[in-house]
Amino acid sequence: MSDLDAAIQFIWLEADLLDAQDYDPWLALWTSTGHYVIPIERDGEDHAAQLNIIYDDHAMRAARIKRLTSGLSMAASPSARTVRTVSRFRRLADADGTTVIRCAQHLVEYKYDRTRILAADVTYRLARADAGFALERKVVRLVNSDDALFAVGYLL
Repeated sequence: MSDLDAAIQFIWLEADLLDAQDYDPWLALWTSTGHYVIPIERDGEDHAAQLNIIYDDHAMRAARIKRLTSGLSMAASPSARTVRTVSRFRRLADADGTTVIRCAQHLVEYKYDRTRILAADVTYRLARADAGFALERKVVRLVNSDDALFAVGYLL
């Protein structure tokens, strides 16, 4: 299997874990220094210096999962059913033990007898690890990131 095929398999695994709400294995996919980002500005690259919907390091990812699974978060109770489709994979870089992949994601959410679709360009920076890859950075650029977003009580 090529590195690109292995990276695609890894990204599909990550999407499946999120749809199954299998959060402990999802957290284990990350490096300890990884960042999960949903920026408001689609074109920016310095996410630490920009306003973001989400900018989570290791501790914040764990805290977010705790809120999602506690039953105490209004946005996450009841939990939404989601199905992600990721496609249009393009390798942007491959050097220094990391691979950068950009793809398209369509997320279908069902909650409160309502279906909603969110679309995004997602960029993954994957670090090579013993078992294949680990998530070093995931940036989800929603097509409507500058609109009002409501009740996103799950991970994108």
